Amino acid sequence: MEEPWYPFSVRKLHVSVDEQQPRDGGRDPGPPLRKAVAAAVITNPLAGTHGDDLAELIAWGTDLGNLLGANAVKALGEPARSYGKAAIVGTDGEQEHGVALLTTLFGDALRAQVGGGKAWISSATKRGAAGAAIDVPLAHKDALYVRDYYDAVEVRVPDAPLPHEIVVIAAVANRGRLEARCGGHSESEIKGEDGLR
Repeated sequence: MEEPWYPFSVRKLHVSVDEQQPRDGGRDPGPPLRKAVAAAVITNPLAGTHGDDLAELIAWGTDLGNLLGANAVKALGEPARSYGKAAIVGTDGEQEHGVALLTTLFGDALRAQVGGGKAWISSATKRGAAGAAIDVPLAHKDALYVRDYYDAVEVRVPDAPLPHEIVVIAAVANRGRLEARCGGHSESEIKGEDGLR
């Protein structure tokens, strides 16, 4: 089978799963909380430059969203109920380069990979050296007001990003926080109309 062609150069694909078991004797008898992450370490064509035209990076969003969304969902091994996205830009680049990769095209592709989502996708971006960590925010894929799903997963690729690279990340989870009890809009009340409620 032929490998897909991408307009960007991928040095590494990093996929990981974090699984947290409910506490013995706790008030949450539900399933384990699983968070899956897929990160691509790509070459930044704008490293070392400063310009206003970020169209090339924005255009890569669809392919990156599909690649990372598919890998994250596969690693999760069950339906994704929350999602998030992030990027760490190497020190020869600008934070804005990471933001450009995560715009609407990336978001639409990630939504398609998780089987649809009405909610705005929480995101984080930063500049950093190799081994820098970032907390990827998570929220319910259909309703931002479902407080039980406000969470995060830490991502770090030990040898990335190099100065001329960007680590682009998609994260998904199978449920909300264990033992969540801060109230607010519940998952059972989701209308799925505006991405908020």
